[in-house]
Amino acid sequence: MEEGFSEWVILEYSQIIRDIGPQNLILTSLPAGTTSKDIPQQLLDMGLQWTTDECVDIEEGGIDKTRVCLLDPGADEDLVPEDKAKFDYFVFGGILGQHPKIDRTGILRRKYGFAGRRLGELQMTTDTAIRTTQKIIEGGKKFEEIEFLDYPEIKYNKYESTEMPFRYIVDENGNPILPEGMLELIKHDAEQSIDDLLLE
Repeated sequence: MEEGFSEWVILEYSQIIRDIGPQNLILTSLPAGTTSKDIPQQLLDMGLQWTTDECVDIEEGGIDKTRVCLLDPGADEDLVPEDKAKFDYFVFGGILGQHPKIDRTGILRRKYGFAGRRLGELQMTTDTAIRTTQKIIEGGKKFEEIEFLDYPEIKYNKYESTEMPFRYIVDENGNPILPEGMLELIKHDAEQSIDDLLLE
């Protein structure tokens, strides 16, 4: 986990907590010395669990590494509904949310030898990766049965838009599912960028 919580990360983790419940999410490997004062109050109020320990140490005596699935773009196998019987933990996070993509996942792959599973070939935001995993593991859907939209164009008004460099699950209207407040943040960031250009 990188130091600090950007507005983007706060919105993503808030949505993840809403989607799966605070009891099912643990942020691990936060920088040594992190205290509750370093965690955004919004996330604490939602019941976020967090630790500076590594993911293998979240239970006393350690966890069974054979029951851990690493969501890994470099894996040879796709995640399937049958994996529900094989795994108790799914490891992802900022690992999948980095753009441009860097192989931070490879560090965990080499260090712990976790079994890896892939969520297709295109990069997702962290909340989308978790939403996809939930649909496969809890909902019993195959990956190819989930409807996605790749690199959607987010329009703020008649003239301005931004292309998002990720794959998203779509809602019943075919719109990409974004965390609550994300559209407003994207629009605000775009306006700030335009203001910066005008000031140069």
